[in-house]
Amino acid sequence: MIRPSKDLLDLAIVATDGEIGDVKDLYFDDESWAIRYLVVETGSWLSSRKVLVSPIAAGKPDWVHKLLPVSLTRQQVKVDLTRDALQHAPSYDPALPLARDMEIAVFSHYGRTGYWTGAPALTA
Repeated sequence: MIRPSKDLLDLAIVATDGEIGDVKDLYFDDESWAIRYLVVETGSWLSSRKVLVSPIAAGKPDWVHKLLPVSLTRQQVKVDLTRDALQHAPSYDPALPLARDMEIAVFSHYGRTGYWTGAPALTA
């Protein structure tokens, strides 16, 4: 079934060990129009920060319950700007352009291959 991308907004992101937050925005590739990142606003468990999650980590959406499972843990998504920063997701500033070095950091952190290498985009 074909669905509009806006249907992804506000889906609850569910990690392997619990809910992370909600999809608040999407990054598209400006040439292929593939979704490259879900911008996830984490819940109160993480002081409501925004993190980038690759749709490569996403499972099949549950449209009825508005859930999107991901093959990540809450600890992997946690952003820590102080100590142990390498164990947590890279910080994301929506005011800055998304540079390739940031993309490399995001994919490297999650142990994934970057989409620019031919990895598939989200299929809904």
